[in-house]
Amino acid sequence: MKKKESKTLVMGFIVLISSVIVIGLLGYFILTPSHIILQGEFEANEVRVSGKLPGRILELRAKEGERVTKGDTLVIIDSPEIYAKLDQAQAAEDGAKAISMKAQKGTRKEQIAGALDQLEMAEAGESLAKKTYDRMSNLHKKGVISSQKFDEVETQYKAAVSKAKAARSQYEMALNGAQAEDKLAAKAQVNRAKGAVSEAYSYLSETTLIAPISGEISDIFPKVGELVGSGSPIMNIVDMDDAWVTFNVREDLLNKIKIGSELSAKVPALGNKEIKIKVNYIKVLGTYATWKATKLTDEYDTRTFEVRGIPMTKDKDFRPGMSVVVNWTKIK
Repeated sequence: MKKKESKTLVMGFIVLISSVIVIGLLGYFILTPSHIILQGEFEANEVRVSGKLPGRILELRAKEGERVTKGDTLVIIDSPEIYAKLDQAQAAEDGAKAISMKAQKGTRKEQIAGALDQLEMAEAGESLAKKTYDRMSNLHKKGVISSQKFDEVETQYKAAVSKAKAARSQYEMALNGAQAEDKLAAKAQVNRAKGAVSEAYSYLSETTLIAPISGEISDIFPKVGELVGSGSPIMNIVDMDDAWVTFNVREDLLNKIKIGSELSAKVPALGNKEIKIKVNYIKVLGTYATWKATKLTDEYDTRTFEVRGIPMTKDKDFRPGMSVVVNWTKIK
């Protein structure tokens, strides 16, 4: 009887120890994950193609998915308004040039000859008035003529002198031509008109949009014949030569990742192809990405950091949006 009870106690003890071991092992494997996975995605530099002019899409010379080279013509925009502005600017330039030529050339020969004739007539009148004045002055001194008559002759003489001076000024003005200030003002008007023409031509060049970079056309927004406004996006170009991978990493997992670290990653979209990534950027995200603590003890709010890495090997099959997976537990 005693042997049976002893055997039962031993069996119970063994079962208890086994249960504790099994529960401990289960807790260990359940609470301790075997893998911590960091999931990121490919991103690439994307340039938006847009024009300064409103107009109608006349021609699209590229298609979505097509590879283009920097300088290739992508879009032709029809904008009749810019041609009208160019005509107006050129007409204004022609008018300004004519005014400037007139100012620089000076007075016409016929005007100079006319001014000379007027001067000679005025000087002749002045000479006659002077002789008449001298004679009348002698007669007035002798009392032959009245003071009233002498005053009239003197007034006529002074008027003749003033008329001669005015005629001489007009003649000299005709010889000198336009003033220096007038010439400068006319030249400035020409330069201003040239600037308006240059501006119109610069806008005219915006009717043909070229590729600012080499890359792949990812999106085309308008169709041929549609109207687009100034600055409206027309298409996007993705430069896959300027690609990177972005991860969002909690700060408690950041201890293994530094600037310059090389990470082994897999790309599920390419059959779990293995690639190497070199970390070149780490920056904290805003408070919106903070992991909030759920317990009052033993936990703290954990910030999230954006980590970027450059693929160490280029692959034409990389595409923005593809997932990239890194096994954190294997990072050394």
